[in-house]
Amino acid sequence: MADAKTPVDTPETLSRKLVRRHDRGVLSTVHRGDENGPAGQAYGSLVLYACDHAAHPLLLISDLADHTKNLRANPRCSLLVDGTGGLAEPLTGPRVTLMGTVEPADEPALLNRFTARHPGSAFYAGFGDFHLFRMRIDRAHLVAGFGRIHWMDGAAVIIDTADAGALADQESGVVEHMNEDHADAVGLYANVILGLPGVGWRLTGVDPEGADLRRGGDTARLPFDKPVTDAETARVELVRLVKRARTG
Repeated sequence: MADAKTPVDTPETLSRKLVRRHDRGVLSTVHRGDENGPAGQAYGSLVLYACDHAAHPLLLISDLADHTKNLRANPRCSLLVDGTGGLAEPLTGPRVTLMGTVEPADEPALLNRFTARHPGSAFYAGFGDFHLFRMRIDRAHLVAGFGRIHWMDGAAVIIDTADAGALADQESGVVEHMNEDHADAVGLYANVILGLPGVGWRLTGVDPEGADLRRGGDTARLPFDKPVTDAETARVELVRLVKRARTG
């Protein structure tokens, strides 16, 4: 039984946490129709993604890829995010399918979020055939385990970031400061608060609800207890989490 003081995630909140925590998924597009298959056929492919501050998925994909060609012809798609990794019984674990449309996302800050989340993408991010897209979520389907199935409106999965514009402008400075001047604190977040092994963890992003961490091919999510809106409120929350880690 959950502790009475521990808030229980709503399906919408759990879906958003899943999307923010992971960095890859299965993108399903509508095949445009060519010599390789008929129009209208479902086409699934593995993609890397990041999230903007509101939790819309961001995709950096090549014009040469079949999924991109499909999206150019029909922007409707779905993205399956699988949170069942490592479970002996995967069907007891959570997964969410987001359904919606993609649109070009030309803002440099969004591309920076993607390349920070996926450092290897910096190699090809500047290629002329690679473009960033943002997915607008219309509907979401969460399966949180046997019998725990929820359909929900996409607008309920994302958050309103109207009052957090300053954080978007200041994010890169916050991340750089933490990695360069407080690497020990980032290590405490991973090792103590999240219970993850290893050294060399780095922050890759900060949004109103938490921070993204990475070490090699491993990613992690550090949730905040209170929403942050700018560099100062982010600093207060990050300092509080360090104090929590140091006191056990």
